Amino acid sequence: MIDIKQLREDTEGVAKALNTRGYELNVELFVDLDDKRKLLQIDTEQLQSQRKNLSNDFGKLKSQGKDTTDLKLHIDNINGDLKIKDEALQLIQNQLNDFLHDIPNIPNKNVPLGRDESDNKVIEISGNITSSNELDHLEIASDIDIELASKLAGSRFVVLKGDMAKLQRALISFMLDIAIKNGYKEHYVPFMANIDSLSGTGQLPKFEEDLFKASDSLYLIPTAEVPLTNIFRDVVVSDKDIPVKLTSHTPCFRSEAGSYGRDTKGLIRQHQFEKVELVQVVDPETSLDALEGLLKNAREILDLLELPYQVIELCTGDLGFSASKTYDIEVWMPSQNKYREISSCSNFSDFQARRANIKIQSGSSKKLAHTINGSALAVGRTLVALVENNYNANTNSINIPESLKGYYGADSIKLWTFFI
Repeated sequence: MIDIKQLREDTEGVAKALNTRGYELNVELFVDLDDKRKLLQIDTEQLQSQRKNLSNDFGKLKSQGKDTTDLKLHIDNINGDLKIKDEALQLIQNQLNDFLHDIPNIPNKNVPLGRDESDNKVIEISGNITSSNELDHLEIASDIDIELASKLAGSRFVVLKGDMAKLQRALISFMLDIAIKNGYKEHYVPFMANIDSLSGTGQLPKFEEDLFKASDSLYLIPTAEVPLTNIFRDVVVSDKDIPVKLTSHTPCFRSEAGSYGRDTKGLIRQHQFEKVELVQVVDPETSLDALEGLLKNAREILDLLELPYQVIELCTGDLGFSASKTYDIEVWMPSQNKYREISSCSNFSDFQARRANIKIQSGSSKKLAHTINGSALAVGRTLVALVENNYNANTNSINIPESLKGYYGADSIKLWTFFI
């Protein structure tokens, strides 16, 4: 949630900044709601002051044995008026809160301007594209079974069998070990989250249709970012413990409501997929540097797996709702002849911290923290990239990168069926 103080003091400036990301702030509605709130708050405070003074007079008269009938009636009338004003004030505050929760984060001033993904900026290309393979992962590995998954659950699911299940397990362990080596503390977290948690990280209320609802108060998590960040909801963290660095492997669940007809084949876009997430709670003064460090942590996985990739800086118009600055990492997919997103690393400034009430204490003072997170990495897409980039048609096998051999337990995966 953006800072209402900033919105009040620089309404036009905030509106202009939000416009760069394609969001039109309803300035007239905000001013109207805030003016009504101020008037009701003044009225309420005046009535409370009158009641306090009259209550003092009431006590004095009563102690003197004098008649308090008229004064009590006056106090009762004020209490009635105060109840009406309190209810009206609460209604306006709720409307104002709903208004604020609908506003996306303000882009960092260093984010390049742009309307959509076509204006994103490639800042680095890493690794050499050496694969001449044109087969996709489903044609290469029969142990990636979409048809069986469809029988069990429907579209956008997968069953991994044998060597592919083993490869996924190896990747997860490898990714977690790299994260731990880089100072992240591993957590096992619930795969469901409550409304407060999803509101804290920004998925609710605006993006409920993207979630799978399990009950009236629980949703399947779309990413481990939700539980990891909310560990610190309503917590004041000592500056001596900053930065906080957490990691977790979880399944992630997304309805993909807005992606009908896109990436319907294979593992690229699933309702359920595995991911290793990195989350940091950091000091506002160092959060941009922390984002660069987190990006480096995510890139390290691809470097060690020897996969070609590029790093993209998202323009203002392509930023996610809660993000103030984002880098995407895109890995080369030979069958598609293009790079595809495998990680998104974002700085949320104090947007999530304000919603979730995450603060840092330094001495006697407190301030809102900054939060950052990113995938390191999306496991399914990493598996696809390995299968497609490392497929050897001559031997009908998939070469295992040196860094992964100890986790997988072999130099290659021998495939038993040719699909050529």
